[in-house]
Order: sequence, then structure tokens, then C-alpha cells
Amino acid sequence: METRLAQHAGFCFGVRRAVDTVYEQVKTGKTIYTYGPIVHNEEVIRELEKLGVKTIKSRQDLETLSSGIVIVRAHGAPPDVFRLLEEKGIQCVDATCPFVKRIHRIVEREKAEGKHIVVVGDARHPEVEGIVGRCAGDVTVLEEPEDAERFVPPQGKKLCVVAQTTYNYNKFHYIVEIFEKKGYNSSTVNTICNATQERQQAAGELASVADVMIVIGGKHSSNTRKLYDICKKECAQTYFIQTLDDLHMELPESVRLVGITAGASTPNKIIEEVQNYVRINF
Repeated sequence: METRLAQHAGFCFGVRRAVDTVYEQVKTGKTIYTYGPIVHNEEVIRELEKLGVKTIKSRQDLETLSSGIVIVRAHGAPPDVFRLLEEKGIQCVDATCPFVKRIHRIVEREKAEGKHIVVVGDARHPEVEGIVGRCAGDVTVLEEPEDAERFVPPQGKKLCVVAQTTYNYNKFHYIVEIFEKKGYNSSTVNTICNATQERQQAAGELASVADVMIVIGGKHSSNTRKLYDICKKECAQTYFIQTLDDLHMELPESVRLVGITAGASTPNKIIEEVQNYVRINF
């Protein structure tokens, strides 16, 4: 039986940069906080907690701080979070992914030109919340193609369409096609990052030939959930796990290829543990 890791899997540039930023700040000896989990991976968060890093879960919690260093996570944050930290005189280290920052610049520019912003993504995701916060209320979030079908643009407004960096690449283009068919006056910027596109494509290609797929990542990770959906569509026997401890499977002798992929917040250590376990035990 062969075990094969997808060509693109594990930490992306933005996540690695954010995690490295936290480790660097820990060396200062000051109390370190992250605004929200630095990444959506429970194992990474637990490792950082052992070093004394604390997670701020809400803006209300942020208001109670009087000292320390606050690191803004890879997903970014709304402008009012940065303003509050400045007003309180608390040091802020911005670890927002550069690809997310690019979206911030786009929507701020397009909003200033009078356009209505359409964000394709999960309205509850912190990245989308940070983007929406830069649109001064003149914004709509669409999560699924069905939402695009029901959407009615504000009268007289040109649209600017962007996407959450980890959104499903094929779904985004389907939504764009819906807008084109409806004849909306819109401009589209594909803001799904290259790492997401490559990871989704590699996972789908591997799942299409695998007998079993294992998808590794945090249960709250949006990009990992999308990888699971893509793999499940191609390979019925797909498992979603956070760590090796979650892997409970029995493989019939007919299985010839087990594919493995991992979300952008999954450390290499966990990927290697799963990969080695499958190779040795099956």
C-alpha cells in the first residue's frame, strides 16, 4: 500500500509568518497576547500557551488590558481594534497576512470610489470581519452561490467583488459567473491566495486517485474544512482529523493508495506523525 502526501500541504507563508512573530515576541520577556487565536489550530495554540502566550477572545477583553504586547493574528482585525490599542497606549504587533492586507487596500480604495463591496466568504470568519470593517457598512457578504442568485445590488452602485483568501476557488468563479450572467456592473479581483489555490488543486487531484484520504487540520479552520469538502467529493472514504490521536480507521486489503493533505495552519510535525503512522501500521 502506498501513502502519498499532497504536493502542497501544511503551513502557508502567512501562518508561518504569524507564528514566528509570536515566538519572536516571547523572547522580549513581556506579557504576550494574541487578538484571537493566532491561527486556527488547537495544537499550535496549546504550544504557545505553554510559553505564557494568552489569547484575547473579544474586543471587551481587549478594553481591560493596560500593558503587554498584543499581536494581531494572521486573519487581521477591524480598524477599531487598532484604534483602541493606540488609544490605550498598548504596543501592537501586526501579524496580518500580507495577502489579507492586500484585500484591505483594495476594498478601501474601491469604497472611496463609491463602489459597493461584495465579499465572498464566511461572514463569521475573522478575516471577513476585518475586511467588512473597512467598508463603512457599504458591503455585502455572500457565502454560497445561492446567496449570489438572491443578491440584488444597491440601485445605481457599481460593485467590487473580492474573496476571502481561503475560499473555494471553483465556487468563487461560479459566483462571478452568476454576476456576469445577471449583467451586474461589477469589477472582480480574485483575492484567493496562491497557496490556497495550489493546496485545493493538489488535494483534489490526489483524492481523485486515492482509495482513502486523510485531511489534517484544526476543527475551526476554514481552509481545512474546504479541503475536506473537496476531497470528500472525489473520495468517499475521507477522514478529517486534528492530530494522530483522532485517526481511527480500518483499511481493507483492497486499499492501494492513502492520500494525505493538511490545512494551512497544520504544523509539519503533525503531518509527519500521521504519515509515518500510516506507513508503518497499514
